[in-house]
Amino acid sequence: MSRFSNLEFDANSEHNAPDSEVVRDEAYFMSEAQQNFELGEFEPALRAYAKVLEFNPQQAAAWTGQVRMLIELEEFREARLWADKALERFPHEPELLAAKAVALGRMGDLKEAMAFSDAAIEERGDTPYIWLARGDVLLANREKLADYCFEKAFTLARTSWVLPWLASRIYCYYQKFAVALKLAQQALALEVGKGAIWLQLGVCQQALGLAVPARNSFEQALQLNPHDRVADRLLIEQRQGQGVKAQLRGWWRRIFK
Repeated sequence: MSRFSNLEFDANSEHNAPDSEVVRDEAYFMSEAQQNFELGEFEPALRAYAKVLEFNPQQAAAWTGQVRMLIELEEFREARLWADKALERFPHEPELLAAKAVALGRMGDLKEAMAFSDAAIEERGDTPYIWLARGDVLLANREKLADYCFEKAFTLARTSWVLPWLASRIYCYYQKFAVALKLAQQALALEVGKGAIWLQLGVCQQALGLAVPARNSFEQALQLNPHDRVADRLLIEQRQGQGVKAQLRGWWRRIFK
């Protein structure tokens, strides 16, 4: 069963608060979605946004959030489908239009992607995500103005570590690892205590062949978030790879000794 099927909701479903002081209402799940997103836990964030919509199907931010999480999970076809469903309710929602543009761009439908990105900016081109999405679409289209779009996003929220972190992830997707590394470092300069940034930094370092710094970054990510399965897996894979290399070096030394 696809993630898209799991996102269907019943607007009339009942929610009983647990026997605790925490009220699991719309605000609770919206906060949970944001927390998981900032941890880089995109699938739990996706589920949390779905819970928000069970309480309030008119919460446009939750619809947009689901599309964005599907994009982060590289489920682009489902992201487009979910965006279409959301746009039936909110045809002029700028960040929803921008998110659909990203999904289309990553699927290779560049003409439609630009059209939806243009529509997002025309509706209200003053939010950081709209410009991040524009940069994503321009990278898909191999246009040089992408850098300008990311800088525009950063100027709209100068102290936000989330924006350079997301921009780094975007550049990583398009295999521009040197720029992605610089952006991850920029995010780290704004917030040193986020495991998701350290993980992203390690991914960039590993892609550039910087094995030792990458290992250190993965270790930092796990210290900050011991439940980070991606960092744990990458660290194990790196250690195994280093072990194989050491065995090969020993084998060659024995041969030529």
